Amino acid sequence: MTDLPPLREVIAAHGLSASKALGQNFLFDEQLLARIAAVPGDLSGRNVLEVGPGPGGLTRALLRAGAKVTAIEMDSRCLPALVELGEAFPGQLTVIQGDALKLDHDALFDGEPYAILSNLPYNVGTALFTRWMGGEAWPPNWTSLTLMFQQEVAQRIVAQPGGSAYGRLAVLAQWRGAAKLAMKVHRSAFTPPPKVMSAIVHVTPATMPEGVSAAKLEQVTAAAFGQRRKMLRQSLKGVPGALDALEALGIDPQRRAETLTIDEFVAIARQLSA
Repeated sequence: MTDLPPLREVIAAHGLSASKALGQNFLFDEQLLARIAAVPGDLSGRNVLEVGPGPGGLTRALLRAGAKVTAIEMDSRCLPALVELGEAFPGQLTVIQGDALKLDHDALFDGEPYAILSNLPYNVGTALFTRWMGGEAWPPNWTSLTLMFQQEVAQRIVAQPGGSAYGRLAVLAQWRGAAKLAMKVHRSAFTPPPKVMSAIVHVTPATMPEGVSAAKLEQVTAAAFGQRRKMLRQSLKGVPGALDALEALGIDPQRRAETLTIDEFVAIARQLSA
């Protein structure tokens, strides 16, 4: 194992501090970071995308696991620490300075499959997740998502029908993917400690149901959960054909969005996609 200075020393040496504007919170516990890196299984020789590596805490765990890491970092202050890390693991780390929301992630790997592991900056986490889970092309080039979110967001991703956490994120994550809560992370593990608890979500692609447009499903869930307190006959009346679809499928229009299963949302979207 490559001998590296403690993360606290690296941060001190480079005069780094977590940027509130960039949603940064640093993890120093290397045992915890190794556990996160182990969630998707053996990474030896595999391509990994990491967004927002900061000073490289999770990055070093991924490199130690034998991964070939491409890291996208917006904060130029962190680049020298990442360069040093790359020198300690020759040929394993590529660092790109830029905005992950504006880059074509598949292009970074020339179409090869890759796993995504990130302690996501809080301010872009949901936007990136919806992008990775969206689109008509499926299965994706990524083989799994292992992502740190605020615990509340993580619970919304893995939620089941019937509860207040169940909504668009749950449908998006589960209609053609398998999502689970891999571990919880206490706020005290971070520097500075965030105001909320965090959790790791692990998502793997599953078979996409036939005859369904992802855009139609997104349209239906956006309308249904956009007015989640209202009955479907009210929340879906602005979606052309949706009320007819409910009738054709025998779904009671007096139900509310949170009572519908993911299969029922898929069935409605399939009717609208026909």
